[in-house]
Amino acid sequence: MEENYEGEELDNIVVLNDEEGNEVKFEFLDLVELDEEEYVVLLPIDEEGEEDEGEVVILKVEDTDDDSEEESYTSVEDDEILNKVFEIFKEKFKDDFDFVD
Repeated sequence: MEENYEGEELDNIVVLNDEEGNEVKFEFLDLVELDEEEYVVLLPIDEEGEEDEGEVVILKVEDTDDDSEEESYTSVEDDEILNKVFEIFKEKFKDDFDFVD
């Protein structure tokens, strides 16, 4: 099942629409490049604007066909890719976050 997200970025907050059209807010943490593809690392934010202490969300950046500046994101089904992207992210931010395996 492929989830498509479209969103705009402002002040590190990204608002995406899930497959049901619901708006979901995330804090943009990082953009990771792997094998000439780009992936965003996002932290879900709940309704009160609090950061969720749980898991980050990793989505693949898809270029849209039209000339608009808007990016599209798709979920990543491949666990190996997810793990590689997360390892790169953890290495870059090991001094900023406490990671729990």
